[in-house]
Amino acid sequence: MSKGDYLGEFEQLVLLALLRLGDEAYGMRVRQEIDERTGRQVAIGAVYATLDRMAEKGLVTSTLGEPTAERGGRAKRTFRATAEGMQALERSQQALRSMLDGLNLAGGQS
Repeated sequence: MSKGDYLGEFEQLVLLALLRLGDEAYGMRVRQEIDERTGRQVAIGAVYATLDRMAEKGLVTSTLGEPTAERGGRAKRTFRATAEGMQALERSQQALRSMLDGLNLAGGQS
C-alpha cells in the first residue's frame, strides 16, 4: 500500500462525523460533532477544506439544499461518505488496529 491509501487523523474524524450526522452532515454540524466528541476545537475553514479535498478524491459527495430564510437565502450543503470513502476509513482503522495489536499502552510493549 502507498502513503495515499490511508486517511489522516482529521480526515477520519470528519468521515466519522458524517456517518454520525446522516442527513444533518453540513460543515458547521461536522465541526460541532468533532468538538463535542473529541474536545478538539477546529476552524470551520479546516472542515470545509478537508471536505473539499475528500470530494476531489471521491471519498465524499455533497448536495445543495434549497435556500432558506433562516440562512439569509443561502442553501445548505450537506455531505455523505461514498463507498470509496467507507473503504478508505476501514483500511485506515484496520491499519491502526494492526499497529495496536499486542501493545500494552499503559506500560509500553507487551
